[in-house]
Amino acid sequence: MKAVTLIEGPAAPLLRDNVNTDLIIRIERISQLVRGQLGPYLFETLHYRGEGPASGKREDFVLNTPAFRQACTILGGKNFGCGSSREMAVWALEEAGIRCVIAPSFGDVFYNNCLQNGLLPVRLDAREIAQIAEVASAGAMIAVDLRKQEIRAPGLATVAFEFDAAQREALLAGFDEIDQTLRLRETIDRFRANDRGARPWAYR
Repeated sequence: MKAVTLIEGPAAPLLRDNVNTDLIIRIERISQLVRGQLGPYLFETLHYRGEGPASGKREDFVLNTPAFRQACTILGGKNFGCGSSREMAVWALEEAGIRCVIAPSFGDVFYNNCLQNGLLPVRLDAREIAQIAEVASAGAMIAVDLRKQEIRAPGLATVAFEFDAAQREALLAGFDEIDQTLRLRETIDRFRANDRGARPWAYR
């Protein structure tokens, strides 16, 4: 998993509540495509005039505007990533270049999927997000610093955000749950050896 430290670049305002995982990536695309092919279909119904890239882009969609075509952060509304538990929603965001989503709240499964794939989900008050969105819309680069747990934008006071210490450490190191478990390999091996001696019948 790619480590997360400092994410800096355009932040696209998508300030709508209840953006669900089906809006992020349609169920049809999940059945048709594999990982590595999902990026062009991110927010398909908002992104294009019809079915997929061949139908042409909608000029009124924020990620199609010149200022946000290279966006690495999305500024979202409440309950971002709600709906079904598809991990492919996170994959599609990553493949489209999104490294961070800032929102007042997230769907629980989506939030955990972000952590397992190196996409940074930041919870922030809606008023603070609106202030950042105003600056971002004027073309400012937004910096999200996980190491310092702060967001920096030109003309705004530094915005601090909270983050679970263990989850922060894992993202900074680029560790998913498997990597974190492997760090405990010696402890696990010791337990198994002791347990095998105490309960040999369980290992037959």
